[in-house]
Amino acid sequence: MNVSFAYDDLGKSIYGHIYRPVVKVNLQSPDSKHQLNVWMIVDTGADYTILPRDYSQKLRISLEKDCTKDTTLGVGGGQIVYFCKNKIHASIGQMARDIPLAFFDNNEVPALMGRLGFLETFNIAFSKNHKTTFKD
Repeated sequence: MNVSFAYDDLGKSIYGHIYRPVVKVNLQSPDSKHQLNVWMIVDTGADYTILPRDYSQKLRISLEKDCTKDTTLGVGGGQIVYFCKNKIHASIGQMARDIPLAFFDNNEVPALMGRLGFLETFNIAFSKNHKTTFKD
């Protein structure tokens, strides 16, 4: 099964038009009572799948009880993150995975789909017509 998503059109920049690959991911809370659809940037440079802090409340995940606090490094420097102790059920279309998930300590960084345990579990094509296709 294949699922494709059009890139986000971010408009013009000094170097040309910018398109960003995104994916719609359905996340299920650990208690299975809450589901959340999240648009994430498909970030092949991100080690981890990380969401803004507010999403933890929407998924009924306690940063203090259900996560481990740590620091991760990225282009912008170090960030405090909260790694979930248990994997979270995620699906893209009909393709489901149990993934490691983390939360930023703020809401300023967008949701990122990272490699570890998620991106690397798919065959992914980035096409020149600004589409990302996920293959099981």
